Amino acid sequence: MAQRHAQHINAQPEASLVGVYDIDIAKGKSFAQQYKCVAFDSYAELLGKNLDMVNICTPNGTHAALSIEALEQGKNVLVEKPMAIHKTDAEAMLHTALRCEKKLYVVKQNRYNPPVQAVKQLLRTKQLGKIGSVVVNCFWNRNDAYYQSSSWRGTRALDGGTLFTQFSHFIDILYYLFGDVVPQQGIIRNFNHQHTIEFEDTGNFTFWLPNVQAIGSLNYTTAAYRQNMEGSLSIFAENATIKIGGKYLNTIDYQATAGFDLENIPTSLPANNYGYYEGSMSNHHQIIDNVVQTLRGNQHIMTNAYEGLKVVEIIENFYACAKDFSTKN
Repeated sequence: MAQRHAQHINAQPEASLVGVYDIDIAKGKSFAQQYKCVAFDSYAELLGKNLDMVNICTPNGTHAALSIEALEQGKNVLVEKPMAIHKTDAEAMLHTALRCEKKLYVVKQNRYNPPVQAVKQLLRTKQLGKIGSVVVNCFWNRNDAYYQSSSWRGTRALDGGTLFTQFSHFIDILYYLFGDVVPQQGIIRNFNHQHTIEFEDTGNFTFWLPNVQAIGSLNYTTAAYRQNMEGSLSIFAENATIKIGGKYLNTIDYQATAGFDLENIPTSLPANNYGYYEGSMSNHHQIIDNVVQTLRGNQHIMTNAYEGLKVVEIIENFYACAKDFSTKN
């Protein structure tokens, strides 16, 4: 992910990559050579430089401490998803940004997916009418090699859980489109990754959307055979049924509307490809552009710290209402 950030920073005509810090010094130096920047020997040294923005592309459980340290040193921060893996940490990040009068951005690049933006416009103009239900399906594959490639992956302390690492984007799109999400009940189970992760690989939940008075369900797994299968959000409304689908919320797979079919939607960019697995959509250039334009006062932050905090809170609430069947017969 850090490479994705570096590529787009260097491609942004109004931005420049100052430097990088990695706890693996050799890896940091190699990264700096590749992207023509400085490799710092410590995080403190990096924060001591004259720069506007620090991008946090580290394991989930480190986001809060690294972000707070940067904010307190007078830097704006762009932090990868999830913002944190505990609501209390996310709150501390938000409060620090407010106290230090610095901007705190959270990477949620799927908001830029053309089908997501098209449906967002239908909701703004109230064309869908009353929403009845929303169904979110996330069926991906993460094999043992994925988890074994980094020591932090699959751990509760630094990874946090499948909803944090793999599917927080989908929770964010729910929140982005419909407002607050209130989990009701759910079941989770680790049935295919018992030797590689400390939490579930599969879950099923119901939820309530109070802002639109609709019910919903969330179904997910990282145990789809061999490859990612689907990442979708289906809306059943008074005036339309629409399914944002594909593997990454990047296509309109189905629509039946009262005369306002979504047409000529721009093609989404390819998903992030990491060799033996794929992640979410590669819209990071728009994230970097938004950072630059926001700092110049030309745009609003696409995903601010409060919205990032809400997603962390919603995920915590999902897990709080779940029954874990991993060890049951």
